[in-house]
Amino acid sequence: MEDSEAGPVLRRFTWEEIGQRTGRGPPPQERWLVIERKVYDISHFYRRHPGGSRVISHYAGQDATDPFIAFHLDKTLVRKYMSPLLIGELAPDQPSFEPSKNKKLVEDFRELRATVEKMGLLNPNRTFFILYLCHILVLDVAAWLTIWYFGASTVPFLFSAVLLGTVQAQAGWLQHDFGHLSVFSKSRWNHWVHKFVIGHLKGAPASWWNHLHFQHHAKPNCFRKDPDVNMHPLFFALGKTLSVELGVQKKKFMPYNHQHKYFFIIGPPALVPLYFQWYIFYFVVQRKQWVDLAWMLTFYIRFFLTYLPLLGVKGILGLHLLVRFIESNWFVWITQMNHIPMHIDYDKNVDWFSTQLQATCNVHQSLFNDWFSGHLNFQIEHHLFPTMPRHNYWKVAPLVKSLCAKHGIEYQCKPLLTAFADIVHSLKDSGELWLDAYLHK
Repeated sequence: MEDSEAGPVLRRFTWEEIGQRTGRGPPPQERWLVIERKVYDISHFYRRHPGGSRVISHYAGQDATDPFIAFHLDKTLVRKYMSPLLIGELAPDQPSFEPSKNKKLVEDFRELRATVEKMGLLNPNRTFFILYLCHILVLDVAAWLTIWYFGASTVPFLFSAVLLGTVQAQAGWLQHDFGHLSVFSKSRWNHWVHKFVIGHLKGAPASWWNHLHFQHHAKPNCFRKDPDVNMHPLFFALGKTLSVELGVQKKKFMPYNHQHKYFFIIGPPALVPLYFQWYIFYFVVQRKQWVDLAWMLTFYIRFFLTYLPLLGVKGILGLHLLVRFIESNWFVWITQMNHIPMHIDYDKNVDWFSTQLQATCNVHQSLFNDWFSGHLNFQIEHHLFPTMPRHNYWKVAPLVKSLCAKHGIEYQCKPLLTAFADIVHSLKDSGELWLDAYLHK
């Protein structure tokens, strides 16, 4: 039916109807989601979603207002492209989000988001990022000059490897900034520089990072939705609930009661040039990401051209392996300290604020911790506001703490070494829970 003045009359839906359109079950496997009370059918669009098919599908059957606001810079432009997907709106008697969610908490967080925008905390200081890139380039040049001037003996070789490992870790944090659209006001500018930083400075594909990392932010620590916890159950038993479930099912892919020990063997060294380095090349070829492949090749060409004359074939391969080993240990300990010790379970479709707080924790602020972790010691603030420039995390942290206190939500912040130790302790605890359930339930 159509009103001559108001245009088409939108269909009205209930949350019960929307909750059935998750893309699962018998055909037709419809996927609907809600943004600002509008109902969108993404059943055919999700495969063409610029951020990836899985990240948007994770919200099928749910309210996606808060992640939509959190992830997109130019919301007006995005809404224009969403118009053909619009099929209706929530019925007047339906709440703006699922009845199971904490109404006051959702409203308070959205008020906090508005405050953050008014304070200008989403606006980047580009001088910060220019200087950050410069310090990476200086370290990169210093590594080469060390071997060029002092020769390839053990001490300069190891010192150069440490410098290059630092370059890789810090470039990893910088590409993270561009990947999250935190540096420029235009998404495409962030995407262009992101390809340079992750491709030319690190030798990895931007498309691979986007595919995995956006899913992680959409549903952190949610099994089967967050790829960062896909190591359960093949390598580790993660989280209390999932570990007990695994034990009750009598599944044993690894001796999980010893996982806090073998973590040191297969966890921190995960990025060395074995499976991971080959897989990212397979990823770009299989998905025909030729631009990413070109940028990746420039990294390896530059590395071999600059170090081959100084070290020879064996020396340069040894250097590359050592640099990747340093980078891998640095990356894994930092990225896992905020998540592995936290709540891990299936997606329970709780509100955005609770989703992020139960899956993340912070590490104490200091100049070293900020630099060493790329400001991911403020993981809570980063997850709540993924496009926020990292130099503003400390400014919003008191507001987040205040909201947590108001609603009785724990805001975890700990020393750096404690955060590292908690990874091991949590693996030990979940391994023991698995063993108990495996033997006695």
